[in-house]
Amino acid sequence: MNHTEELGEFLRARRAQLTPEGAGITSYGARRVPGLRREELAQLAGVSATYYTRLEQGQSANASESVIDSIGRALNLTDDEKVHLHDLARPAKAKRRTPGKPDQATPGTIRLLNAMANVPTVIMGRRNEVLAWNPLGHLLVAGHTDFDAPSRPFDRPNLTRMLFLDPHTKDLYRNWRDEASLAVASLRFIAAQHQDDAELTQLIGELTLKSLDFAAMWTKHPVQQCVSGVKRFHHPEVGDFDLSFEVLHLPGASGHRMMTHAAEPGSTDAAALALLSATNETSVAQHVPSRL
Repeated sequence: MNHTEELGEFLRARRAQLTPEGAGITSYGARRVPGLRREELAQLAGVSATYYTRLEQGQSANASESVIDSIGRALNLTDDEKVHLHDLARPAKAKRRTPGKPDQATPGTIRLLNAMANVPTVIMGRRNEVLAWNPLGHLLVAGHTDFDAPSRPFDRPNLTRMLFLDPHTKDLYRNWRDEASLAVASLRFIAAQHQDDAELTQLIGELTLKSLDFAAMWTKHPVQQCVSGVKRFHHPEVGDFDLSFEVLHLPGASGHRMMTHAAEPGSTDAAALALLSATNETSVAQHVPSRL
């Protein structure tokens, strides 16, 4: 799907969520579809109905900044959704990509990761592929997988793919549907910023074909940056507990991010994380050769 089709899909999805009452419009006659009519949205945005219709149908490109802003206000978009609307309406020029080395976490990032032994941490590429993790991060989010898998570029775990296609990962979250919805919204936000990324497009296509849940969530066009929140785990090693998470964007244009997890000090969640850390230390000790 090209950016004009994506733009039209996003506008229709958000227009369908508005009501005449909520928008302060007097409604006349029966409505065959939910939400505002195109001409009503155009009136709220201060643009002609013909122009808005062409924009929604993908027949108009390069709308002005003021028009995009007006439509965003009329649709009552969130800050993330406004950024997304601009990305779709005025996409960056596609860059010619030349084959290069597989993406890797920088040595400095790896050193930082290894220094955070007691903080479950995962380094992700922009497609949510795992570039590296520390032992506690691995045990928290994917202990059933090979620890060294991120070092193999063509066999790397992808957190979004695992969330929808791996039964172990589905069982890891007590509120899997909320977790999955946030993952889709985040992927939407990223995809609009990197519309020329073939691997990202392939990932979306794969998940759409293989997961009915993903396909249904993707069609709703949710948009949200995933930067912080709470993950509610049902962990096979230590049971139920909650951890806050923060996603830190690393410097540069690589799109690399560091996801860290933490528990409230003195809480039962902190005790569960300490137990998981002890389990990790025991596992590591069992694999260290004894000295003769």
